[in-house]
Amino acid sequence: MITAIVLIDCATDSIPEVAENLAALPGVSEVYSVAGHVDLIAIVRVREFDQIAQVIAGSISKVPGVINTESHIAFRAYSQHDLEEAFAIGLAGTD
Repeated sequence: MITAIVLIDCATDSIPEVAENLAALPGVSEVYSVAGHVDLIAIVRVREFDQIAQVIAGSISKVPGVINTESHIAFRAYSQHDLEEAFAIGLAGTD
């Protein structure tokens, strides 16, 4: 799985609508409204590098209200905490 962290500047009066539209896009697993120099952070998870361009340039950047994006590709995860819990769902008591 390839993960990209996308920092997003958007029109201030449409942050909630932009976030909802982004969260509905294929390949976008989470969208966070944040404080700081950007308005939203989207987590993109895809299987192939080519899909990163499709999701970010082809979809995220075209959502109405998105002004600018800055993308960071994750090379390595140092915490598996969330992933381990996700894979363990429903496994308790299955012997």
